[in-house]
Amino acid sequence: MASSTVEKFAPDESIISVPAGIEDQHGFRRQIGHISRHSSIYFIGTLFGLALGYPFKIYLARVLGPDALGIYALGMTIIGFLGIFNSLGIPQSAVRFVSAYLANNNSELLRGFLLRGTLLLVFANLIFGVVIWRTGPWIAVHFYHAPLLGPYFGWFAIIMLFGVMNGFFAQVLCGYKDVARRTFITNFVGNPLTMILTVVFVSAGLGLRGYIVAQVLSAFAVGFLLIVAVWRLTPQAARSFSLQVPILEKQVISFSAVALGMSFVEFLMAQADKILIGFYLDTRALGIYAVTAALIAFVSIILDSVNQIFSPSIAHLHARGEIELLGRIYQTLTKWVLGLTMPLAAVMIIFASPLMRIFGHDFELGWSILVIGIAGQLVNCAVGSVGYLLLMSGNQARLIKIQSIMAIVTVILALLLIPRWGLVGAAVASAAANAGANLWCLLEVRRRLNVFPYNRTYLRFTLPLLATLAILLLLREKLGAVHPEWIVIASALVLGQVTFMTAAVMFGLDTDDKLVISAIWYRMQQVFHFAGANA
Repeated sequence: MASSTVEKFAPDESIISVPAGIEDQHGFRRQIGHISRHSSIYFIGTLFGLALGYPFKIYLARVLGPDALGIYALGMTIIGFLGIFNSLGIPQSAVRFVSAYLANNNSELLRGFLLRGTLLLVFANLIFGVVIWRTGPWIAVHFYHAPLLGPYFGWFAIIMLFGVMNGFFAQVLCGYKDVARRTFITNFVGNPLTMILTVVFVSAGLGLRGYIVAQVLSAFAVGFLLIVAVWRLTPQAARSFSLQVPILEKQVISFSAVALGMSFVEFLMAQADKILIGFYLDTRALGIYAVTAALIAFVSIILDSVNQIFSPSIAHLHARGEIELLGRIYQTLTKWVLGLTMPLAAVMIIFASPLMRIFGHDFELGWSILVIGIAGQLVNCAVGSVGYLLLMSGNQARLIKIQSIMAIVTVILALLLIPRWGLVGAAVASAAANAGANLWCLLEVRRRLNVFPYNRTYLRFTLPLLATLAILLLLREKLGAVHPEWIVIASALVLGQVTFMTAAVMFGLDTDDKLVISAIWYRMQQVFHFAGANA
């Protein structure tokens, strides 16, 4: 273990003390500070949404039941599929090209991108909205055998429109490097508004329709706030009115086409299991699966937070040829993503049955699906930001190839396993494809970029993990009969994470680990200071 002085990160993402002549070390510290700051904002917003969201999901599950949630999941699957094509890949292009136009002070191209992108998305969504409104009821009856889904397609078409438009403006804010504002609007305004309106409408007896209407109204409010934020951040020159609007550059169109293709294969990998469950099984089974899938997605919260800001850093470092620094950052971030994820995954696996039972006894059957899905997500977290490393380094063709092949594998496995094993077959198909795609991406990252996340310092997580598992198993044995069960699970989450982190520190940290700890601690101090000042 190398020793070093732990240094704090200043609010402007610089380091107070930089050793003279060690430029690479300074670059590492600066990048870690930058990533920790923006990731922490996104992470806090996500935690806030989850703190409200999961009790809200429990409320929905208990009030609406698995059948209504299954109908909703079917509708969202259909508009999710159409949403691939009616987005035209434009929202994904916003982060890259809005940022580039700002950096080059090219207000005309920025104005053209914003205006033409908005008009294209509105036009495409109006067309697709009419299509889903008119053909949706036929699909509901003849493909899913769920005629109760038919009356909701008009509302689903509106949700699709707002979803694409809000996604576009949210990505524009990312291009403006204002993650905090976007997080505030979507997480601190949109999510609570949806929940409040849902409780009001469902309590008034509107049932599933009340939940859908609440989503429409909150999406409208979020869209309005996002547009106002984008308008204020857009340079004055790009807001000027002119009948001559620059066309979209060829590189914007080509990047959007690539993003469109990636969205399609990602949809197949993420939604093929749900589509086939709806076809082979029933809405009740799909409702159980949808709730379980939402819990599984929670496992990657640390990785998702890191990816939000690490992805542009990858492009920046790769463009400058700083591959060694990129590899060092990737290695450190991956280790900490895995380390912070393992206690969470362990709690969810050990307490899988009572965790699902919180949503209602009808959902307890999903505990085995939860365990299988978490195994797939652990592989995702263990390899880190491999997809973004390929995408942001100009190796997007490799990424598309991997995703396309694994999407086909997902569909084949789902077709083979769901009729035989039901929901367990769907979980196995999804987890296997997820793990396979991530491991393949890891090999491509090693081959193309010559970076690899693993070294012997990962072995230091062995004893902390064993200590955490022992504590959690003891907690389940001694407090298994305590009710309500969510108190035991919440206590296990806190105790498991504290045990792991304490043991990890005791068994030693290297220099880069100490820098990460310093960055995390500094951001936590900022959050606590802000909360205390506003109490």
